[in-house]
Amino acid sequence: MSRSRDDAFDLSHRGILALAVPVMISNVSTPLLGVVDTAVVGQLPEPSAIGAVALGGTIFSFVFWAFGFLRMGTTGMSAQALGAGDRLELRAVLLRGLSVAGIAGGGILLLQWPLRELSLSLVDGSEAVEEGCRAYFDGRVWSAPATLANFTFIGWFVGRGRTDLSLGLQLLLNLSNMVLDAFFVLGLGWGVTGVGVGTCIAEWIAAIAGVALALRHLRELALPPIKRAHLFDRSALRRTFVVNTDIMIRTLALVAAFAFFTAEGASTSDAVLAANAVLMQFISVSAYFLDGLAFAAEALVGRALGANLPEVFLQAVRRTTSWAFGIAFCLSLTLLLSGDRIVSLLTADAEIQELAGRYQWWAALAPIAGVLAFQLDGIFIGATRTREMRNASVLSLFLFLGAWAALRGFGNDGLWGALYAHYVARILTLGVPFRKWRTWMEAER
Repeated sequence: MSRSRDDAFDLSHRGILALAVPVMISNVSTPLLGVVDTAVVGQLPEPSAIGAVALGGTIFSFVFWAFGFLRMGTTGMSAQALGAGDRLELRAVLLRGLSVAGIAGGGILLLQWPLRELSLSLVDGSEAVEEGCRAYFDGRVWSAPATLANFTFIGWFVGRGRTDLSLGLQLLLNLSNMVLDAFFVLGLGWGVTGVGVGTCIAEWIAAIAGVALALRHLRELALPPIKRAHLFDRSALRRTFVVNTDIMIRTLALVAAFAFFTAEGASTSDAVLAANAVLMQFISVSAYFLDGLAFAAEALVGRALGANLPEVFLQAVRRTTSWAFGIAFCLSLTLLLSGDRIVSLLTADAEIQELAGRYQWWAALAPIAGVLAFQLDGIFIGATRTREMRNASVLSLFLFLGAWAALRGFGNDGLWGALYAHYVARILTLGVPFRKWRTWMEAER
């Protein structure tokens, strides 16, 4: 392998940042893509254009991130294989993930019409928003196989500790997307259709690059041809199925909460939907910064457990979480001080600017409210303790819906309050099993 196994257990602050910073840079380019999409369509005269892209993006978040296990499960299992020194399994994890990505992507293409219509039937947007959303959906859906393959490639590279490669792949995807979206929308005047088409082409560009990178690094492993018996080993497939199913349920529950948030905003007015969409860009950018430390936790925790090193596990948890809290504080402070200027860059509509300014503080404080939720997710993913994640996410979704029922009379402020209740629920429902697990790990040292 291109890096020594000792590098896998570098828990110095420098070593942690070497893992986290490339992921932060690559991750932050993803919500910046959403920022660019919002800014591009925000120059169009109809407020419904922003709402259409926000609604369409939410649908694809729900559909694609139902298969988020292809990123998360691949990271955890490849990190554990790396920690155990099992290079044959490291390759098998990638091939199993790509097989699932191809099958699932083809299924999405076959079911695209019912997926689109069912999704739109669950929200109460205006006719203009729904028409724009259909155009966006039809342009983007053809990226499905490429998008799911990219999840697998990124998860595999992160699990191997090659976050520099995941950075390159993600930057290629997002920079291509930004350029193509601007070209199709502002250059050719394709409106929201151009956003969907640009995203689709960018996903395929990144997938092709991912294949080239993976082939190069598989050659570096210098392994004999993989045997069918190893690739389709019954116990490995059973573990993969259980882990992936749990993560799928967890992700669907998580995305459902944010989809519900968007849908409730849409039922109020196009302006509220658009204002919330602008503010969600704050949360997206913050989340992907925090995910950098969560990804580092995934990789380090997975390797420590693969090598059966409880002390390394505990130190990885402490150090990545300390860095995460520091970054969360800086993010919230920046958004509190500069939120008005950021909103004005994202939309030229005065009504949307006014509404976003009214609710801006909710979005600005979200990094501090949610940092522990991100860290706990990373720890449990790296450990592939997915049953606890599944149960916690489902329970958190119900607590979120209950909070909204109690706060509904406060309008959009109540909706944001329910989102904060969701953060708290995620922290508590994962925090309790983690404390028991940590106590056991401390006893094993």
